[in-house]
Amino acid sequence: MARFFVLFFLMLPLWIPCGLRPLRIFGSLQADTTGGCPDECDCPPSFPVAMYCDGRGLTVMPTIPSRVKYLYLQNNAITAVSDSALVNATNLEWLMMHHNQLTSDAFMQLQGLERLYLQHNNLTTFPSNLPRTLRDLRINHNKIKKVMYSADLEGMDNLTILYLHDNAVTDMGTSLKALKSLTLLDISSNKLTKALPENLHQLYLESNSIDSLPEGFFSRFTQLQYVRMAHNQLTDKGIPANTFNVTGLVELDLSYNKLERIPPVSTTLQHLYMQANQIKEFTLGSFCSVMDVTNFSKLRTLRLDGNEITRQDIPTESTLCLRLASSIEV
Repeated sequence: MARFFVLFFLMLPLWIPCGLRPLRIFGSLQADTTGGCPDECDCPPSFPVAMYCDGRGLTVMPTIPSRVKYLYLQNNAITAVSDSALVNATNLEWLMMHHNQLTSDAFMQLQGLERLYLQHNNLTTFPSNLPRTLRDLRINHNKIKKVMYSADLEGMDNLTILYLHDNAVTDMGTSLKALKSLTLLDISSNKLTKALPENLHQLYLESNSIDSLPEGFFSRFTQLQYVRMAHNQLTDKGIPANTFNVTGLVELDLSYNKLERIPPVSTTLQHLYMQANQIKEFTLGSFCSVMDVTNFSKLRTLRLDGNEITRQDIPTESTLCLRLASSIEV
């Protein structure tokens, strides 16, 4: 199932709502020579704290005036970030450098930076010495193999969003323990063999090589609502009892694994995706341990297609347990 990213409100890399992205008024667009605007960029006089250098074919980073807070450098061919270009950028808060050819980084001096977008570059290592003020870091679609050293993330108490998906990460080590405020972590489409921090609301682990989970893994995520673990190697043996029976979980995606049974889930779960596994039996007890007028599952969507069961395998008692389900696919 496509990654739906309850993230639609966060889709900032290519498109930022008018309420967040400074308006670009083309009618009055002109170089702001009095403020030191580089010739290759646009600095709208109507919004002097923004500088637009996106899609200009740049290979080097222009010098950034000190007044700039919002810098758009995406869709260029920049390979490195020079210290000299950023020496005056003391007020920079947003730096958009996705879709370039970056292989190195130099961001520590940007002490007020809150958003850093580096996706679709050529980074092979996790950026070091990042500003501790960051709230939103996006380094997906690079070539990063390891995130091992917690020192790289230590002190980043404000970071709430981290996109690491579509890299080549095989080991996270203990690096994420330093991220006390992290609420959204996307590490899908990597090469992880072990699962992982707390305070998370959304955890995306699909398209890795995870075959098991430790005892009580999800119980420490007290605010977790969305879990996606599709396209892994999970088996019944690798999932301890009641691993997914966690109150608060709204959506669980376990599709495209090697499960033969439906694991017990909380009655508060609303959407369960288990298509393309090896399930051989419809176990109603996985949804309702007790069935009566007041005890029933809140499940609304259930996908079991692509398994080894048919609709005839669903017991008649399911109408009582799954009374709220509007979509059951077998």
